[in-house]
Amino acid sequence: MAQLLDGKAVAKTLKEEIRQEIAQWREKGVQPKLAVILVGDDPASVVYAKSKQKVSESLGMAFELFTLPADTAETEVLTLIERLNGDTQTHGIMIELPLPKHIAKERIMAAVLPEKDVDGVHPVNRGYILSGQKGLFPATPQSCIEILLRSGVEIAGKHVVIVGRGETVGKPLVFLILKHNATVTICHSKTPDLSYHTRQADILIAAVGRAKLIKKDMVKPGAVVVDAGINEIPGGICGDVDFEAVKDVAGLISPVPGGVGSLTTALIMRNVLQGIALQRGNQK
Repeated sequence: MAQLLDGKAVAKTLKEEIRQEIAQWREKGVQPKLAVILVGDDPASVVYAKSKQKVSESLGMAFELFTLPADTAETEVLTLIERLNGDTQTHGIMIELPLPKHIAKERIMAAVLPEKDVDGVHPVNRGYILSGQKGLFPATPQSCIEILLRSGVEIAGKHVVIVGRGETVGKPLVFLILKHNATVTICHSKTPDLSYHTRQADILIAAVGRAKLIKKDMVKPGAVVVDAGINEIPGGICGDVDFEAVKDVAGLISPVPGGVGSLTTALIMRNVLQGIALQRGNQK
């Protein structure tokens, strides 16, 4: 029976560290602030935005939500982003997705100043992931690494198999985990005999967006299994791993909910703080 990678416990420790760092910035006369832009009324986006507000305020971070009608022109959104880019009191900017169809997502994301891009999706930050330079990186890949390291899992020298090559998790995770000296294999929908590859993994990370894709016979006994998926199914949500079956063979496993997702909002807040340091460095 696998031990749990307890995301809630890790998140609690992480939030306390962030709370202390926010207090330190405030002592220096800087009030860390996150601005979130929500265009339209997508129910999930509204919930996510409110969740970020709750966490921000609980940590002592200022928060401002800009709610725009679904028919807002793209130029208006770009104008708002430009204003926030120039606002020295705003340290992080986040765009809730999805955006209405008439608004070009890539253009909006690229308009955010890289040092304020707490989602880590700006082309400059994507480049920094590859080059190893300091930047702001996506929260979910960081969550996968944090839950491993803070649970005492050694990454260096291990064979990490990532299932999923998406822009927000799989691709950035490859380069972020390489920094920890892992040997990395990445699998996707065109990979023949997926099970062959997943059974080689010391650490298996599922980030493909298919409910319960990873079965018990796809996991090496004793492997560490990190589930970065979230899927709606009748009766609730589940990950990309068939948790009830895989927990009998894995050594460590993260649940959904209560695993990787528990850390993501906290890591967005940490990105805000890292953004402050980057912004102040650029002002010297």
